Formats: sequence, C-alpha cells, structure tokens
Amino acid sequence: MQRIKQTPRADWPQRLDDIGFRFHSIDKDGVAQAPDAGQFPYWLEDAAYVFSEAEIEALWAATRELHARFLEAVDYVIRANLLSRMAIPTAYEGLIRASWERRDPSVYGRFDLTLDSNGVPKLYEYNADTPTSLIESSLAQWFWKTDVQPAHDQFNSIHEALVERWGVLRKHYPQIQTLHFGCIFDSLEDIGNVEYMMETAVQAGWQVKILDMKRIGVDAASQFYDEQDEPIQLMFKLYPWEWIIREKFGRHLTSSPTRWVEPPWKMILSNKAILPILWQLFPDHPNLLPASFAPYQFDGVPHAKKPFLSREGANVTLVQDDGQVIAHEGRYGEEGFIYQAFAPLPRVGERYATLGSWVVGDEAVGLCLREEFHPITKNTSYFVPHFFIKN
Repeated sequence: MQRIKQTPRADWPQRLDDIGFRFHSIDKDGVAQAPDAGQFPYWLEDAAYVFSEAEIEALWAATRELHARFLEAVDYVIRANLLSRMAIPTAYEGLIRASWERRDPSVYGRFDLTLDSNGVPKLYEYNADTPTSLIESSLAQWFWKTDVQPAHDQFNSIHEALVERWGVLRKHYPQIQTLHFGCIFDSLEDIGNVEYMMETAVQAGWQVKILDMKRIGVDAASQFYDEQDEPIQLMFKLYPWEWIIREKFGRHLTSSPTRWVEPPWKMILSNKAILPILWQLFPDHPNLLPASFAPYQFDGVPHAKKPFLSREGANVTLVQDDGQVIAHEGRYGEEGFIYQAFAPLPRVGERYATLGSWVVGDEAVGLCLREEFHPITKNTSYFVPHFFIKN
C-alpha cells in the first residue's frame, strides 16, 4: 500500500454534486462549505492509495472471514444469554432474539481495519448498524478512478451488490410494497447516504419514502406510521439502535409488526462488547486483536480503551507504544468499556490511514480509506480514493 500524488480533476466539485455527493466540502465540524476546486476539506483527490492485487485479495479474504466469525458470535451471545453483559436493556432481549431466529436479513456493514507489519488485516471494530461514507465509497471514488486511473482497477462492487441485496429483500418481504427510509434531516451527510440507499432500492424494484426519524408516529396497537399516516411495514434507518430504543416510540418496538434494516440482532454486532467475546471464541485469530473487559490485562501494555457504544472516535483512549496517551472527549461510556491491544495505523508522513472494508449481504464488496493527522479516525477525517494494480 502506497500513497501517491494525483492531479485533481478541474471540475471535481461539480462532478461530485452531479452524483448526489453534496457534503464533499464539510469542515471539521461537519458543516458544508462553499466548494473550492483547490481545497480538500473532506473529499481529497490530490492523492490516492495504490494497492497490489495480492493486498486486495488479502483484504477480501479477511473481510469474508471476519463476517462469518461475527455471525457465529451473534448466535453464541444469544444462546449463552450474554445480552446483559453487553449492557443491552432486558426489555429488548426478546426483540433481538426473535429477529435472529427469523433471520431478518441484513443489508450492509463496514469493518474498520489496519494492516500489521506483514500486511495482515487486523480488526479495530465492525460498523454493523449505521456505517456511513457510503456514497463516496461506492460512486465517488469509482467515477474518480474511471476518470483518473482508467487503466487500473478498484476494490469496489458496492453499488451492484446493494441493488442485488435489495432485490433479495424484495423477495423476502413479498407482501410489503413501500420501503421507508429514515434519518435525521438536520444532517446533510445522513440525507446524502440515505438518498443514495433509496436509489439502489428503487433500482431493485422497491417503492420508497423518506421521513425524519423524529416524525415517526405510533398508535395504541404499536403500529408505526409516517407523516401521511401510511403504516411503516419495513424501514431502513440510518439511526443507531441504541438511540431508537430511547425514543418515545421505543417501548412499542417489542410489540410492533414493523421490520427493520438493519435488523435488531445487529445491536449485538454494533456493540464493541462483542470484541472480547470474539477473542474468547477465536483466540489468536490472525485478523483479531486481543480484547478484554478487564483493564488489568493491559497494564503496562499499549492498548485502546473503547466504550461499548460510541460514534466518531468519541471517548476512545489510546496508550501507544511510546507511552503517549491520546484521548477523545465525548458523551459515551456509561454502559462500560472494553480494552483492545494497540495496533498502529499505516502512516505516511503525518497522515494515518484507516481501511474500511464493506460487506453487503455476506459478501466483501469494497474498500475505502480515511485519513487523519492523529491515530483516531473521526467522522470528518479525509476520504481518499484508491485503486489497485493487477498482476
């Protein structure tokens, strides 16, 4: 993996706008800025990462392997009654169990990875419930590659995989005509990701509607409704499960007929408490990092301290090889923390790169890279395109 300079397309802001990627110029607070063709506050195309075909094959294989192990872990957590150990409220255990036993279909997720000194992918965590960076991973970097690196390839079949996966759900829920999509309308990024998801669903034959999560209604029979009083039978939500269960309508989830994407069993995978459980189930797995609920196991050893539930690097603390401690503030951590062995990010100059490997259904389908000037990736860290050179 190498970071190389690239010549930006002269009209790159317009090219990104044309595909619905309208938050390419957000600042460090996530606020959209007037685009400047010579500045890259979020989307970055004066550089790219280049991989060998063997490196991409290793990432593909590791992603498939990790996804399979995570599904085994879900089954184990449910059978061993470990949901309370993950600080999941008892009231929702039945919802999760029923969702898993029905095998409610999932659509997507993203593994955050690093590479060790031998190029072996190592897992940081699984963004299994509400991963973003989707439109930039799927469309933006593909069109960039087509324009800038047409002779080479890219690990990216995300768009085709999403359309196919929505087709699978169309068959799984044959009686449902309208697929609702929900997010917070205050977030330009969330709306952009959801509108892109809606487009892939339309291509698979769905009728779609979008609504603000704050506008969901519910009746005495626990049926959810949109603002036009149409029943919500199936809903994709770019809204974390741990937030949903705290909403006013959350207490109706256990008796509501509504089905969800991502399904309730994803509450297990999106919780970092799954990481020590995975290490217990699969000790010394080549793609996992040692992890524990007990901080003493990492006394005097470089490690990361992570809340069970957190977003955008909030409340993560790193104790690095040189003893330096890096901590991000935030509002998470009341549920508890896990401790994970420290594994450095690939570094080029002053930039650290996190690899995001996408899963759609059960398949590994694409790669994205995020850059930051320190070792904790945030929501506004730079997005950098990639390509690989075939043998």
